[in-house]
Amino acid sequence: MEDLLRPVIVVLATVAVTVSVGLLVDRLLRYLGRRSPGSRLPLLLRRVQLPLQVLLGAVALHATYPLARLELRQDAAVRNVLASAAVIAAVWLVIRAVDAVAENLLHRYAQRTREVARVRQLRTQLGLVRRIVTSVLVVTTAAVAIMVLFPSLRTLGTSLLASAGVIGIIAGIAAQSTLSNLIAGLQIAFGDSVKIGDTVVVEGEWGTVEEITLTFLTVRIWDDRRLTMPVSYFNSKPYENWSRGGSQVTGTVLLHLDHSTPVQELREHLLAYLRQRPEWDGRNGNLVVTDSTPTTLVVRATMSAANADDVWDLRCAVREELLTWLARQHPYALPKVPTAITEWRAVGGDRAAVNGEVAAR
Repeated sequence: MEDLLRPVIVVLATVAVTVSVGLLVDRLLRYLGRRSPGSRLPLLLRRVQLPLQVLLGAVALHATYPLARLELRQDAAVRNVLASAAVIAAVWLVIRAVDAVAENLLHRYAQRTREVARVRQLRTQLGLVRRIVTSVLVVTTAAVAIMVLFPSLRTLGTSLLASAGVIGIIAGIAAQSTLSNLIAGLQIAFGDSVKIGDTVVVEGEWGTVEEITLTFLTVRIWDDRRLTMPVSYFNSKPYENWSRGGSQVTGTVLLHLDHSTPVQELREHLLAYLRQRPEWDGRNGNLVVTDSTPTTLVVRATMSAANADDVWDLRCAVREELLTWLARQHPYALPKVPTAITEWRAVGGDRAAVNGEVAAR
């Protein structure tokens, strides 16, 4: 009976202590969060509770395992499993903690500065660095865990080091596109060409950069579709970045109107309407005739806004307002399609036009 109760008591006591320590740490972080409402770090660090409990449990079970006196033939394997679990939990804990610190740092920086572009750049850099560090830690942890679980693989791993150079060359050739995207992702992260939150026009699609990873970039298009492209595209092909150099944008509206259009009155109405729109930032607002054809005038209205979303709404509103105002006040200014009534009479068995039209024969 003692042989059965001893390991049960040891395991249950270890799990109870581990859970209690985890709950105590969580309560402490909650208390610190209430005491410091201006700091988000204590509340963000609550994410480490689960990996902390797993780490403490694995370490405690590894330390108290001799007290259980199981005397199994697989004692070495059990110890290796607990050691591997401790290593994995430690890396998991570090990743969670670093994420919390990085998010808190970004939040505090966003509160201190009004440079939205700089905040977006820092968010992009932190996101890509986090993915790189996480990938390296996961791969390294997996290798260490395998070596701990299977000690016989250590000899095999040592023998493989001799051919590591050849394997690296082969892997580099096989994963050339992946490596190019990885390098392009690093260039984007620490360069200033495109950032998360930028408004871009890619392949004729207008949208906002939503996510940047080590290999691909996602653009949320205005109609909520997602355009996913390799990050190497943004280092090899031209694209429009409306947020670079500032988020302010000037939009245009083109109208084809009749030659009798009262351009000056239309210009005055445009300026009066822009003053009523909250999207207009007051930097630019004008209306000019840019071209003429035998039947119409090409009128261009320009207006500025603080960002691409506002300028899009403003362009649509201005276009609708100008056409509605012309239809109500000056309907003759709208473009017309010239037509004429033609009389036909039979001439020698064929039909010919009376009003100077060419005869149809």
